[in-house]
Amino acid sequence: MARSETKNDAKNDAKNDGKNDAKNDGKNDAPVKSPGRSRPPRRGLLTPVAIIVATVALVLVAQQALHGLPHWLNPFKVETKDRSGPVLLKSIRDLHRYEAASGNFQVVVDLEKDAKFLPSSLRGKRTLFVGNGSVDAYVDFSRLGSGALKVNADRTVATVTLPPAQLEKTNLDTKNSYVYATQRGVFDRFGDFFSSNPNNQQQLYVLASQKIQTAAAQSGLKQRADANTKSMLENMLKALGFTTVTITPAPQ
Repeated sequence: MARSETKNDAKNDAKNDGKNDAKNDGKNDAPVKSPGRSRPPRRGLLTPVAIIVATVALVLVAQQALHGLPHWLNPFKVETKDRSGPVLLKSIRDLHRYEAASGNFQVVVDLEKDAKFLPSSLRGKRTLFVGNGSVDAYVDFSRLGSGALKVNADRTVATVTLPPAQLEKTNLDTKNSYVYATQRGVFDRFGDFFSSNPNNQQQLYVLASQKIQTAAAQSGLKQRADANTKSMLENMLKALGFTTVTITPAPQ
């Protein structure tokens, strides 16, 4: 009898222990309730912005890294091949002008482009361009009228009526003109990496030429050309035997 009671007590103890373990496991597995309601972070808007920023940063880093590679290792290195045809002579015309003076000019073009509602660090471009060019001043002898040259009977006195000097168009020296500095926003750097716009450089050339032309007109270049032409004609006519030479400007 004692043995049977001992076996029954062992069985009962095992059953009670299993029930207690099951209850404890159930309590431990139950989710813990937070005291307040927590909302998940909104990642729908942040994810595209993060992707764009990461892409721009990756492109800029790759661009800087590729510039440091040798040209034969850089996959984006551009090779220039000249496939131009022969030069064709279309026409020849005679010039009836005397190049009397030439002026050399230099200008620094400060060109800035900004977006209206964005900071310059994101969208904008500022370029400093150094332009070197020359402007020639000439006198057009083809504009001399029939009575522009008057000579007396014994060919000792000559009177010449000259048209005023004019200015040629600016001859911009592209070899010595260059971009000194450029500041670009993030979006402009990203766009310039994938595309090139030759109109930007052309606009700098045009602005530099216009500013040089304006400066030449305000300088004393035409007056210098008039004086040099007058001196040239006086020396030439006196070498031909004229003792008195008078140069008068033509009415404008």
